[in-house]
Amino acid sequence: MEHQIRDNVSIDVPSLEAGLHFYGADFGFKELARPFPTMAVLDGGNLTICMHGKVEGTESSEGSGEKRHYTRHWTPVHLDFHVPSLSDFVEKIRANGGSIEREFKSEGPKPAAFCADPFGNGFCVIAESL
Repeated sequence: MEHQIRDNVSIDVPSLEAGLHFYGADFGFKELARPFPTMAVLDGGNLTICMHGKVEGTESSEGSGEKRHYTRHWTPVHLDFHVPSLSDFVEKIRANGGSIEREFKSEGPKPAAFCADPFGNGFCVIAESL
């Protein structure tokens, strides 16, 4: 019997409640489970997120020497959210504490924006219309 791989994304945030608010208010993620007090499993319809409340300054992994920080940081791995309207989502992101770093209204095949959540994690919004 072949083993099927199940995928999800994990996001560390300094406050689980703040993370639940941002991703729930902006993208409609619903909490499915709370396996333990500092972790929530969120359902976005076609994506499951495991959100972890992790205190700033704690070690990211044993032996790495890196500490968690929630200032804006770059990583080559990020989420792309496909949405109906760019302007509607840009407004929501800002209203909930996120930031818009660059908007592409006519430079590509679809309107898009480079964004960051209030915890420094970058993501993109790709829209069907402005």
